[in-house]
Amino acid sequence: MKISRKPQIAQMTQILINVKNFAEILFRGISQVFLLNNVTTGILFLAGIFCNSWTMGIGAIIGVFVGTFTALFLKYNKSDIEQGLYGYNGALVGLAIVCFFGLNISSAIALVFGSILSSIIRKVMSTWKLPPYTAPFIVSTWIVMFFLVTFRIVPLQAASLSDASNLKIITAVSKGIGQVMFQENMISGIIVFIGILVSSRISAFYVLLGSLIGAIIAFLFSLPLTMINVGLFGFNGVLCGMAFSDKKWHHIILATVSSIVSVFITYGIMNLGIITLTAPFVISTWLILLINSKIRRNNT
Repeated sequence: MKISRKPQIAQMTQILINVKNFAEILFRGISQVFLLNNVTTGILFLAGIFCNSWTMGIGAIIGVFVGTFTALFLKYNKSDIEQGLYGYNGALVGLAIVCFFGLNISSAIALVFGSILSSIIRKVMSTWKLPPYTAPFIVSTWIVMFFLVTFRIVPLQAASLSDASNLKIITAVSKGIGQVMFQENMISGIIVFIGILVSSRISAFYVLLGSLIGAIIAFLFSLPLTMINVGLFGFNGVLCGMAFSDKKWHHIILATVSSIVSVFITYGIMNLGIITLTAPFVISTWLILLINSKIRRNNT
């Protein structure tokens, strides 16, 4: 008697399709770090990370997986999950934790907890009038870092910055793009930029604008050249540019103002001894959105 293998083949095919679909969601989640929804872009972003640091690449993968799986487990909005909206905060948590604490058992546990928390916070903030952007990542990462440092669970890795005597604008701009994903590497920044270009040329323009404005404003106000050259005053401007990217001319003004404001917020938070993450981007963008909304209401 012959046993038909068609059911097994059909089952295996369905499993492969499910794996492919889930992988695409994860890549979309990584692309959503820059507010984009593109599988190819997500792949290029991940390549840019691995180009500089395989440990941070692993951190990003764990984070986006845990964040997405949490949303699936808690049965959050299916469309939002498929667009990667519950993955990007987890990816950023993974990148941040590995960047500041390295990849070890303690940091991996913290990474998983932070990624779960980021999805829950993202769900809560989805009901707000203002877009959540990377706020869930910021809140969850600050909480995790507080416990790791306060209870001395794992030491915070010291950052080493070489002295700089002049502004290196190309370096600053490219690294500003890479620093959105904690990559202080020109090649990583270029690969990430290509990923953005693949998805949207107008977004690529705004990314360059935001990073350039951040570097120039910081230089004009005599902020530390070393920090400028490694992109620390540009990456929040990059995200400000992405948030307002549009073909309408007044969006250039909104992006420019938001990027400028983010520089001063960055410097202010740094002086408080707090790791800024992308808080300057979220704060400045929310401020501009609220002000712009009030102006439009007054004009109607």
